[in-house]
Amino acid sequence: MALQTSTHSAGAIRAITPADATDLPLQGCRAIHVGVAGNISIVDLGGITTVITDVAAGILPVQAKGVNATGTTATGLIALY
Repeated sequence: MALQTSTHSAGAIRAITPADATDLPLQGCRAIHVGVAGNISIVDLGGITTVITDVAAGILPVQAKGVNATGTTATGLIALY
């Protein structure tokens, strides 16, 4: 079985299709890869929604259980688990 701690690389990845009121497929992810910069409306593990603005392309080190379509302009999003 693969290691699943915050200091190890991702054990699974899934493309994210932003959707309001829909959780990511594998519970909370450990980070999000952003393909094209923009804003991301993230639902954190506690269920609180926050729009993070001007997110650069690359790895966003945030645990999230969902990404809303409303407020999200970044594209090419991939959940890292």
